[in-house]
Amino acid sequence: MTRRQAIEAGSAAAAAMVASGALAQGPAPVEKGQPMPEGVTLPSAPPPSPRPGSVGFAIIGLGDYALKQIMPRFAQSQRCHIAALVSGNPQKLAQVGEAYGVPVSARYSYENFAEIAANEGVEAVYIILPTGLHAEWAERAFAAGKHVMCEKPMALSAAECSAMIAASERANRKLMIGYRCHFEPYNRTAMELAASGKLGDLRLIRTEHSYRLGPDTPATNWRIARAQTGGGPLEDYGIYGLQAALYLSGEMPERLSASAFRPEGDPRFAEVFAHVAVQMHFPSGAVAQVVTSYDSAGINMVEARGTEGALRMHPATGYLGNTLVLETGRERRTLEPGDSEVQFGAMLDHLAAAIREGTPIITPGEMGLRDLRLMEAIYASAASGRSVALNPDGTMRG
Repeated sequence: MTRRQAIEAGSAAAAAMVASGALAQGPAPVEKGQPMPEGVTLPSAPPPSPRPGSVGFAIIGLGDYALKQIMPRFAQSQRCHIAALVSGNPQKLAQVGEAYGVPVSARYSYENFAEIAANEGVEAVYIILPTGLHAEWAERAFAAGKHVMCEKPMALSAAECSAMIAASERANRKLMIGYRCHFEPYNRTAMELAASGKLGDLRLIRTEHSYRLGPDTPATNWRIARAQTGGGPLEDYGIYGLQAALYLSGEMPERLSASAFRPEGDPRFAEVFAHVAVQMHFPSGAVAQVVTSYDSAGINMVEARGTEGALRMHPATGYLGNTLVLETGRERRTLEPGDSEVQFGAMLDHLAAAIREGTPIITPGEMGLRDLRLMEAIYASAASGRSVALNPDGTMRG
């Protein structure tokens, strides 16, 4: 199977759903220029010259998340700067390039991307494309000799993740997944509290990441086009809850059970699920309940409860404004460990440190592979109606 055929097939688990008639499939994603997203505010003046030793990034994909969240946060990075842009829309490419002071020679289309190999000012790329294109463009970037930051989820399937890791190793270049919450102060504090024993023995983790989609279709929103996103809300929004369950428990589940729901006749869910619910059982006896939906009132919540206390985060994994409450005995404390916004700059600087000093990456490709294995197990459980036993690396037993 070629990579393009793999993208057309979507994730292995979602493909099984299609075979059973649970999901339809639209066309595969293509690299084409999209218009400027609504509500984008570009810099009024180009950024200052980069610091000595700063790592130059090429941004691949100038969509909503890139323009509204990632690119503005380069100003908060101490070790990174935007050195190149890649887009299929020439007008947008020129407009954004001028605003960020990117020279014309460092503005690339998808067709001439291979020329970036000769640009010594670009050491890394940040892939901010639909998930169905991550594997292809990561391998192209490695072939050009660049390090890669890839948005989550890493790819559509565990097989694609493994191919990306292999390409990274062949090129001797770094591969990091953009799991920003590992660099966010409230989530980092929650990890420390759970690991410290302040909660006692962990018993229950609950997460919910949901919102209600507007009147979209797969043709108007790539997040509900299966060939571009996989099964739907689990990969896009629910992955935050899946991650939280893992980094708060500090364990891998030994088995899980799941269900998935798609309302009949709703054009929003012609190709993806509207709702996915998962229960994971860990070797310690802890249980995690992870729920995500594209068709319920908005919530962004993580809760962990142990024998001696509990922590609550609501919102838990946002770009800004996260909260953390710790309850131990009769004491209830609201913690304020820092500004949530620093997560973006810290994430970028983490890859720069790995490139410059060789420090270990805490969100490597192997973590992305692990999560795709778990998502495939989740879809397999939902399709069969049975619990699935797991190996320590997240693969399904048998």
